[in-house]
Amino acid sequence: MAASVIGLGLTSCEDFLDRPTEDSYVAGGYYKTDAECIAAVDYLYNSPWYDFQRGFFKVGEVLSGNYYWGSSPYLNFSLNSNDEDLRNMSYSLWAVNGHSNVVRKYIEGGGASQAIKNQTMGECLLWKAMAYFYLVRTFGDVPIVHDNADMISSGTYNEQPKVQKADVYEYIVMTLEKAIELLPEHCTEGRLDKYCAKGLLAKVYLTKAGVSGQLNSNDLQMAATLAKDVIDNSGRSLEKNYADIFKLEGNKSPENMIAWRWVVSSQWTSQNTFQSDLGMTGMDEYGDVWGEWGGPSVDLQDAFGFNVLDDPSTRPDVDTRRKATMMTVGDVIPYLWRDKGGFDYMRFEYDKDYNSAAWGEHRSPTGCNVVKHLYGNNADHVTVLGTSAARMASSLCTPILRLADIYLVFAEAKVLQGQGTDADALKAFNAVRQRAIPNALAATSLTFDDVWKERRLELACEGDRWYDFVRLAYYNPDRAISELKSQRRNQYWNLNLTFKNYYQTGQWLLENKDDDGNAQNTTYDEDTPAPNVTVNSFTIPFPMEDLTFNPLLKEDAIHVDVREAYQY
Repeated sequence: MAASVIGLGLTSCEDFLDRPTEDSYVAGGYYKTDAECIAAVDYLYNSPWYDFQRGFFKVGEVLSGNYYWGSSPYLNFSLNSNDEDLRNMSYSLWAVNGHSNVVRKYIEGGGASQAIKNQTMGECLLWKAMAYFYLVRTFGDVPIVHDNADMISSGTYNEQPKVQKADVYEYIVMTLEKAIELLPEHCTEGRLDKYCAKGLLAKVYLTKAGVSGQLNSNDLQMAATLAKDVIDNSGRSLEKNYADIFKLEGNKSPENMIAWRWVVSSQWTSQNTFQSDLGMTGMDEYGDVWGEWGGPSVDLQDAFGFNVLDDPSTRPDVDTRRKATMMTVGDVIPYLWRDKGGFDYMRFEYDKDYNSAAWGEHRSPTGCNVVKHLYGNNADHVTVLGTSAARMASSLCTPILRLADIYLVFAEAKVLQGQGTDADALKAFNAVRQRAIPNALAATSLTFDDVWKERRLELACEGDRWYDFVRLAYYNPDRAISELKSQRRNQYWNLNLTFKNYYQTGQWLLENKDDDGNAQNTTYDEDTPAPNVTVNSFTIPFPMEDLTFNPLLKEDAIHVDVREAYQY
């Protein structure tokens, strides 16, 4: 409940990304000036979200079948209430809500100008809405904590009943409506503005549309209208080159509408730690990377039309998003390890002159490693941002709502209304697809399958895919279950023999001999059974600690007229 933590040193839109945060505990005497109120919300862009990072990826990507993570319960649908990452995820999301509530109250009673009060209170409300959007899509029915102080003073904080999903979505809608009312039309350098809130609200309406079990045409129309407003009037446009979004330079990309704005600082929790879990050992100088034992799934590779068993010299890489998402044999990523001419995947594994920590073997069970979320080495960090990285710490932002997502929200809303030939929907869809595949023919009509697949490719490894399945499962659980069960979620055997032989001889062979002379074929594991997915799989269990502290979480959810019960 230490929600009076504020970030000092970031005092305007312009230098928001340029100066480090130094969080401090302060008394209620703060919030007297415009600068203080702006600084007071800056830490909401990073610190309270820190413990969600691992859950964000494991739920969004491993559970959805986009990423292979060993024997993880997220991979085989054996997740239970004792999972540590699930607990941290829950705590982080409730922390965001609590901090947003309390900081907004302080600002409301502070001495800043009304314009700055409105802006910063709007930022608090948008972050609150984002936290609840994750909560309801992850756990289903959840309590509504509207005012922490009231609940604490009344002694009822651990006695809050679950509220039905439909009511929680309505609560998110009313929260974003208020944020839209308060936020400025435009802001620069990563701060939230009115169109960020409208974009999120469009996605909320698209998800909310199916929560009753049948699609609601009014919600779909609201999703389409809001998305179109953002596309036409936000002043934002898609980056020309897809990979540019995810480089360190992408911190300033206007396509990243809502992002966690991490900073390396003396305050632990303000930083991005993704590279440690997802990068390859030896990638940076800090001895803090261990992620080469996982990798983008074979099923995701299939979706890209890419197969690591194909000879790299004949590989038909036509979708530029593949290489910006995952790297494998033959790939060089020019914006990682810039001081060494780019990150050469094979040399990194096998060439000690290039990488002194090269281990001499291929370790990814899927033949690929992720590219998104990696900043590279300290030289990359200094070159682009002018500041050093640190152990388990970078300032690379994490996009959680991109403009391309809004383009596809618009297209999906139109398709679900039976308007697959709508000219604006086609224009939005084709803009996303043809950026990735410049020679792709423009679609002249759209189906749900078209948009569904495009979302997967466009947003792969960005923590979003599981929530697409949740949205689909609201009104079509059979399809969601069938697709998850049919995925190729397993690993390859003997990839190292093929990869190492190719590096040493230039020959691509799937039949090799190990050091003992035994024949070993490089093959996909067909024997591991499909995950046991049921209709209940789309609601993740609450952490055991939550159930212990609030026994009402075990009870049935109640209906609440949120617009009557809560006011902003």
